[in-house]
Amino acid sequence: MRPKRLDDISWDAFKNLPLEEKSPYFKQKNGMPYHVLLAQQFDRETLDHVCRMATRIRRIAKSKDGMAFLMGQLPHKRAMLDFSQPSSRTFLSFYAACQILGLKVGEVRDPTTSSEMKGESREDSVRTFSSYFDLIIMRTPTQGFAEKMAWILSNAGRPVPIINAGSGKDQHPTQALLDIYTLERSFERSGGIEGKNVVFVGDLLRGRTVRSLASLLTLYPGVKQFFVAPDELQIGQDVLDQLSAAGVDYEVTNDFESVIPEADAIYMTRIQDEWDKEGESHQVDISDFYFTADHLKLLKYSAILMHPLPRRKEIDPAVDSDPRAMYWRQVRNGMWIRVALISAIFGRDDEILDYYTRNLR
Repeated sequence: MRPKRLDDISWDAFKNLPLEEKSPYFKQKNGMPYHVLLAQQFDRETLDHVCRMATRIRRIAKSKDGMAFLMGQLPHKRAMLDFSQPSSRTFLSFYAACQILGLKVGEVRDPTTSSEMKGESREDSVRTFSSYFDLIIMRTPTQGFAEKMAWILSNAGRPVPIINAGSGKDQHPTQALLDIYTLERSFERSGGIEGKNVVFVGDLLRGRTVRSLASLLTLYPGVKQFFVAPDELQIGQDVLDQLSAAGVDYEVTNDFESVIPEADAIYMTRIQDEWDKEGESHQVDISDFYFTADHLKLLKYSAILMHPLPRRKEIDPAVDSDPRAMYWRQVRNGMWIRVALISAIFGRDDEILDYYTRNLR
């Protein structure tokens, strides 16, 4: 039985599907992703596979011969980085990931340099990119736009894979993947992610990284999620409803210090004031939701501190030298998980695994 395809369904029918029911439209026959658009499209088996591949790839890349092998995987492919929303970290992470696999890369980071200044629609711009490139990596302030372009290209006979590198306030699936990978590596000697307490702190209402990671954590039994924020920025009810439906234990509070001793992982976030309409974020006192050097005394020795970056004042730089500070490793993990993801999209897993088995196992 062939997998479901986006040209099997109308756009109106597709966009109104629950998130979990959209997932089958993004997969290849082997179960690996074709488009990467939603955190909800990943099951536990796929997550485990991509994390294992990321670790194998980073080991292969340690040698000159290994890096030459990786760069020979996709030299015949071209990737377009279409970043209509400002980014440096995610952009460079994907750029480096493409380079490691040998892809040729094009980019548009400023829509004012494109034909959109002449009145061209975003949809037509991306359709144009699909004529030149084999993969589109897209960051956009518009919620649902990556999904819509995946549907449009599939129904236009040019089903180029799309990776969502951040869409509006709703999804950032590859950030969630690198966060899962960071948690896996951090807890690989203490039973993995299962059974851990994960604490989210900061602007949880508008933080798309939190929404995506909270969803993926439901795949790990026994994980309890804590949401710590001022009332104005607390996690949305839609996320809590998803957790309840999945039978996940969670706690909502604004008492940060009380939950620090319980945490196995603390995930700090900045204020997402780019979504403000009239500067309303500046009216919210967030000083009680900063992680200071004094808080290290309350944190378990085995716990970790994470942040999707960029940060402002929510983590004191004095914390950076503590071995529990994991956010700079997160950055590097992001590059490797994206290499693994792109290799999976183009079906290079078996060849990479064969090389790893013959040379490094």
